[in-house]
Parts: sequence; C-alpha cells; structure tokens
Amino acid sequence: MMRVGLIGCGNISDIYLRNQPHFQNHRIVAVADLVHEAAKARAAEFGVEAMSVDAMMARDDIDTVLNLTIPSAHAPLALEAIAAGKHVYQEKPLATSLSDGQAILDAAKAAGVRVACAPDTILGPGIQTARQLIVDNRIGQIIIGSASMMTHGMEGRHPNPDFFFKTGGGPVLDMGPYYLSTLVHLLGPVASVEARGLIGFNERVITAPGAPRFGEAIKVETFTTLQGLLEFASGAQIVFSFSWDVWKHNQAPMELHGTLGSLRLPDPNFFGGTLELAIPGQPVDIIQTASMPFRQPNFPDAISMPGLPPAIYGTLANYRGLGLEDMAAAIREGRPHVASAEMAQHVLQVLLGIVEAATDRKTVAITAPPEQVHLRAIA
Repeated sequence: MMRVGLIGCGNISDIYLRNQPHFQNHRIVAVADLVHEAAKARAAEFGVEAMSVDAMMARDDIDTVLNLTIPSAHAPLALEAIAAGKHVYQEKPLATSLSDGQAILDAAKAAGVRVACAPDTILGPGIQTARQLIVDNRIGQIIIGSASMMTHGMEGRHPNPDFFFKTGGGPVLDMGPYYLSTLVHLLGPVASVEARGLIGFNERVITAPGAPRFGEAIKVETFTTLQGLLEFASGAQIVFSFSWDVWKHNQAPMELHGTLGSLRLPDPNFFGGTLELAIPGQPVDIIQTASMPFRQPNFPDAISMPGLPPAIYGTLANYRGLGLEDMAAAIREGRPHVASAEMAQHVLQVLLGIVEAATDRKTVAITAPPEQVHLRAIA
C-alpha cells in the first residue's frame, strides 16, 4: 500500500480525501499546509495526521507527495519531494514554465522516482470509451473537431479566486489541461497552435456563497477568453474556445469528426458522461457509461460546494485520485502509469503556446518530439 502525504488543504483536497474508500493501492495518511490550522481541520475531518511540510518530507514512511498547492508552488514542492526520494502526484499544471517542468522530469529520472500529473479524468469511462471507439476505427481517421469550455469564471465558485485572474491564471491554464490532455490522449501530440485572446471584464466581483471577501473586486490581468486552432501531428485540426466571459451556451464540450463518423464526448472535467456516436445511415448511438466503474454520480454535495440548487447535488462523477491510484498500481506491477509527467509537459507546452500565440498574434510550433508523449490506455 502506497502511503501518501497531501500538501495543500484547500478546496480540492476535500474530494481527494473523500474518494479514499474507492481505492485499494494508496492511502492518504497525512496532510500539510502553510496554514497549519487548515491542515489540522482537514486531519480532524478525515482522521489523518497533520504535520508541517518539512516534517512530511523527512518522513521515511511516506512514499509519495500529493501536491495540491497553487500552480506557482507546483515545481518547487515537486523538486523538494523528489530530492527527498518520494514519488510525486501533481495537480495540474505540471509547472508554470517549461524549464520548471523539464527540471521535474530530469530530477525524477535521476532519482528513480515516479511523477504523475492531473488531470486523471482521462482514466474515467467517458474518455476511455471514446478512446476505445477510436482504436476500433469506429469513426475512422479524425479530420476536424472542436473543444469548448465556456462559463462566467471562478469568482462565483471560489472564495479566493484572485490567482485565476492574474498572470499564470486564466481559463486556458486552469481548465485547458482537461481538454488538452484528453485530445492528446486520443489524437497524439500537437504540432502547432494559433490563437487570439481578450479580457472580457476588467474587474471580477467575488460572489462565491459564504466567501469572507464577498463583494470584493479583483482586477483582471490575464486573458479571460482565448480561441484558436490546434493542428496535431496526425493532421487533425481542432478549433477551441476557452472563456470565462460567457453567461450561458449550448455547445458540446468536445466533438471529433472522422472519415467514417462523428463522436460527441462528455465534459472532460469529470469521469463519466454520455457519448453520441453518429455513423452514416444509422441512428445516433447514445452510449451510457453509468454502469461502468468510476461513473456513479458522487459530486457535488452541500458540504464541498454549498449554495448550489439542490437538484444539482450528486449529478456528476468526480473520482479525483484515480491517477494516483493508477501510479501506485503501476509501480507495484512494473508498468508505466497513464497520467505521465511527459504527457503533462507536452500539454503544458501547448497551453503556454496558446497564450503566446494570442499575445503575439502568431502561429506557435510545438516542438516536443512525439516519442516523449506517452499515449496509453488504462490497464
């Protein structure tokens, strides 16, 4: 059993800890946070040990660090954990710069430890079903497609959303990893990107239910809408629209169109969902994943996300921690894990390329060689 120390006791730590009963190969045994009171509260809630980050790094009986800190702290903490001889599971993104991401890869290789990186939604039945349909050539060679993530931002959901609207934030770096990791998992590496961006609202007002700073305005310093085109090494072209400036829309999260048919995918931010397969001359095949493992709705709830309409509670499948479980099993079985740091580094280059393309209004080549991108189905 892999023993895990969790660092970063903010909002997302709740679901990782709640999901522990679903997993057999790892166990979160301790938590840490710069605000020790936050760690003590989580520890009391879930019956684990609270400690300092330094103490966690020094503990020989903790095999792996689960890094749930803000993006700017991802690389420093990962490198510290690797230096302490620990495996790392990183929340997305892998790092905030390519040089930091490469430093993590190099350090892990030298130390002989594993690094995995969210999102692990690619392991859910929604995306794995899509992958199997593609492997089985049900829609043929993929020609074009679309990816769409459009909401009205994070100020209505997060009590301290400042970093979402500062440099290093924005919808691409925050939500883009779910969509890009899915596309890379299904289509292979990206070759180039074109993009345009804008700031839809110069200020955002915190409206998250119960937020201590409710009503406070935040100055926006990064693009809140980015749209463009991804060209994959396979030749497929995917248009994308990532925005926090939209009140309501009716666009599919993702569609892929091939030489033999079309496929509509569920929201890659979650683990299940319904797929629609359209083959010429046949009725549209509605593919349900509700009976598959890690699909049963378990999120949100009134504890983790208060203030939502009651009808929404328990409608989504959120099994964050599945990637950590797969890494633990992969180490035991001597196989590669699926949510690899190499793929996360490639996705990071694409995400930063989108921002660069929008800033400089140019096409950006993605130079990571295809052999560095590990495309594996779930074992």
